[in-house]
Amino acid sequence: MAKGVKPRVKVPKTAAAGEAITIKTLISHKMESGQRKDSDGNLIPRSIINRFTTSFNGQEVLDVVVEPAVSTNPYFEFEALVPEAGEFTFTWYDDDGSVYEAKKAVAIA
Repeated sequence: MAKGVKPRVKVPKTAAAGEAITIKTLISHKMESGQRKDSDGNLIPRSIINRFTTSFNGQEVLDVVVEPAVSTNPYFEFEALVPEAGEFTFTWYDDDGSVYEAKKAVAIA
């Protein structure tokens, strides 16, 4: 597991049924391409977030495959429809097998 990884998510607390809301996510992750060498000349192992998914009440909303050229601390902003009250689940997958998750609830106003 990479050190210092911290997912952050910004989701409105309330929405009208059927409303499209803007969701912002950021995960603090150093992202290592696997092509750099350390001070001893050894390759530093690749460590990137390679996939990001979002679901709402168990239904898939977004599934992104992330390639090695992505920047440090990947940021995603997107819109999602909120048909009912529920919970968004955000999941980031790391090359080393680590999985980072965040959840945010949305109420119907």
